[in-house]
Amino acid sequence: MSRLAASLPPLQRSLLTLALSLLGVLVFWLLHLPLPFLFGPMFACLLAALIGLPLRGTGQIGIGARTILGVAVGATLTPALIASLPSMLASVALIPLYIGLIGLIGVPFFRRMGYDPATAWYSAMPGGLQDMIVFGIEAGANPRTLSLIHATRVLIIVTVAPFFIVHVFGASLSHPVGEPARDLPWSEMALMAAAALIGWKGGERIGLFGASILGPLIVTGALSLMGLIHHRPPAEAIYVAQFFIGSAIGVGYTGITLTEIRRDVLAGVGFVVILAALAALMSELVHLMGIAPPLEAFLAFAPGGQAEMTVLSIVVGADLGYVVVHHVLRILLVITGAPIAARVMGVKRKEE
Repeated sequence: MSRLAASLPPLQRSLLTLALSLLGVLVFWLLHLPLPFLFGPMFACLLAALIGLPLRGTGQIGIGARTILGVAVGATLTPALIASLPSMLASVALIPLYIGLIGLIGVPFFRRMGYDPATAWYSAMPGGLQDMIVFGIEAGANPRTLSLIHATRVLIIVTVAPFFIVHVFGASLSHPVGEPARDLPWSEMALMAAAALIGWKGGERIGLFGASILGPLIVTGALSLMGLIHHRPPAEAIYVAQFFIGSAIGVGYTGITLTEIRRDVLAGVGFVVILAALAALMSELVHLMGIAPPLEAFLAFAPGGQAEMTVLSIVVGADLGYVVVHHVLRILLVITGAPIAARVMGVKRKEE
């Protein structure tokens, strides 16, 4: 990044990022490209980051936008969904096996690429980006490397998954993401807003992982089960969530160097190939066992971020409850198990 770029005040960098994101939405909209509110900001910020523009994330605003997805998932928690959970057990039981295979293949892959044990370990773990960076730093891993590898994983999955959804599964990306705000009861939207804020901040206060999504999910789910909420958030809110999620993916590459592209991004690309093969194996197994339709199986085991896969599930009209259960369990198992397994396996801060 140039000295001029680095000297720009944080507010100006954030405003530049928002302006570029809006421009991306406009371009995708005018060209009738798919998912303009997600892909427009994502590719606009990605291109800007690659040419060295001084982008900056939107902080609490961007995190707060994720609460919309938590509310959307929580609104799907109905007595009928709860009753269907036992039918998912055979599929859910494959998640620990899936994670184990990723680790067994992924860690040696990154070690062969020249990464130290701690960085290799947390680069291979398919958990949340922020959590893997925090745990990685505690273990002595390189946080910049972890950030780029996981950002690359999410970027490629989010970019490629829609192609498979349309051309392999024959689904459409034009499914209505929700009803317009004008058609929803104001009382329910007020409850959703309260659930989002209380769940998010309450979750952070008690140390809940993924608090911006899981906190609102839990609170909204309770309200839904009590019969107080009957709708998902309005379509406009879902588009806002897509906008900030897409922008955040692109911003993750800010300040990237050619050395990092050759080393970390290419390593991330290679790892995604491994993940894709394992995800295809698991989703095909689930389909052959008759547990879930092909599209839901694909979305449940696609190793993208929880927020990103929630967005894709909404826009294709998939069984949101089924997909999210698998991603929440994957992230929960990685967050709780990866640090313990690292100690058991003797992952060191640095080479002895």
